[in-house]
Amino acid sequence: MTASDVVARPVGKPLAGDIRVLAGVTSPELGNTRDVLVYLPPSHQRGGGPFPVVYMHDGQNLFDPVTSFAGEWRVNETLERLAGEGIEAIAVAIPNMGMERVDEYSPFRDERRGGGRGDRYLEFVVRTLKPEIDRRFRTRPDRACTGIMGSSMGGLISLYGFFRHDTVFGFAGVMSPSLWFGGGAIFDVVKNSRAPWSGAIYLDIGTGEERRAVRDARAMARLLRRRAGGPRHGLMYVEERGAAHHESAWAGRFERAARFLISPCAGRPD
Repeated sequence: MTASDVVARPVGKPLAGDIRVLAGVTSPELGNTRDVLVYLPPSHQRGGGPFPVVYMHDGQNLFDPVTSFAGEWRVNETLERLAGEGIEAIAVAIPNMGMERVDEYSPFRDERRGGGRGDRYLEFVVRTLKPEIDRRFRTRPDRACTGIMGSSMGGLISLYGFFRHDTVFGFAGVMSPSLWFGGGAIFDVVKNSRAPWSGAIYLDIGTGEERRAVRDARAMARLLRRRAGGPRHGLMYVEERGAAHHESAWAGRFERAARFLISPCAGRPD
């Protein structure tokens, strides 16, 4: 990976927390370059840690309303608040590449939407980005404390990545996932995965989203429970009444997801 030294975020509207920029991160797997943002918990600067790490997609939408597509998730504000309870984590915000977003977040080809470079994107995260994050920051690199998270197509690639790279990711945040993509091929991936699966998955949907999306999320929750070691094994499924497919909904549910996924690594009850 080619990247400049880690630098503080450029001066602009103040953002909560300590956010660093890995400028010019080049992916040999994808043949492109992007800046990656890294949120560091308060005690990192004081020599604390090591910390769990969550790799998050659509990084433009996580910290800053100026760069977001339709509102931010307020990930930094939420993690700052949780840090006050002793629940600390590093969040790696990987921006999407605009027109390449669907290609990178889709592990399958779709007849209408195309795509299918999801495996290369995950190789970038696992083989190029993660080793650099582990080298530069005080991380807990073990599987149990390494997670992947996103919404919509980002939710799809997070769920796929959890099963495809099951020796790397021990938890996944799967918000309003596009389970329909590629003819619902993700269902076969889960059905054919090793059972029982281990780790933690947070899966959600808003009942104000498309009916098919709600049906698919419910079906995936049932499938995950069947493939797990027990009815409550590592799975939290949430339906938010009336919530739409929107950044504001994911921002509102992020804290619940973070508590469930990160707390075990922070030595706190979930």
